[in-house]
Amino acid sequence: MDTVIFEKKGRVGYITLNRPEKLNTVNRRLAQELLLRLEEFERDEELWVGVITGTGERSFSAGVDLTDAANIVEPEKWEANYVRGLTAVSKPLVAAVNGYCLGIGLTIALACDLRIASENAFFGTPDQKLNTVDCYASLALASLIPKALAMEILFTGEMIPAGEAYRIGLVNRVVPLEDLAAATDRYVEKILNNGPLALRACKILVNRSKALSTEDGLLLFESLAARVLSSEDTKEGITAFLEKRSPQWTGR
Repeated sequence: MDTVIFEKKGRVGYITLNRPEKLNTVNRRLAQELLLRLEEFERDEELWVGVITGTGERSFSAGVDLTDAANIVEPEKWEANYVRGLTAVSKPLVAAVNGYCLGIGLTIALACDLRIASENAFFGTPDQKLNTVDCYASLALASLIPKALAMEILFTGEMIPAGEAYRIGLVNRVVPLEDLAAATDRYVEKILNNGPLALRACKILVNRSKALSTEDGLLLFESLAARVLSSEDTKEGITAFLEKRSPQWTGR
């Protein structure tokens, strides 16, 4: 059985973590398959938006599989390389979070650009309870939510429910579990209404902004915008606006 399912529907790539009997916990096999599917999604020019979710109703991913002996082999180097792979995707990614989203499962959700949560979702990083270090949550949480709240999540190791995650800005929406897939698709449709080249440029600017001065950010903007503004899609977007019709994007 594949530990990660990859489906293509129109312009959307759906990636599903598929170990429901283990609450979709991450062993080395699932991790490798997930990175391979993300690389496939990134290479496929027909796909413009990706959705990551988990099989079943109980868990997006409850974290690392502690029973997998391979997970104790140089875990710090493995996790750093894993995060590099998760965050290398240039296209928009949406996490549809169903149930537990913990530890390295939270890492996967944080690597996405938007997070839609079901009402039964819980978020947290219990790594510290094992005296281990959560790599990406430690790096990324304080850029998404207030620092004090990020430190509370990291220092206590406690889970927070979906409603609280929405209140502090960790997720974009909370919906009933039975509406999660449909709500995610509605979000994806809104994204697909926009120019794919522009969206990728926005993602690069946002992700790099934390490490750049304003002047360096402007130089990066000039480089990215020059390519986007000279594209066929920009001409189509302006023409469609003037003709009062929906644009037909090509990704070129």
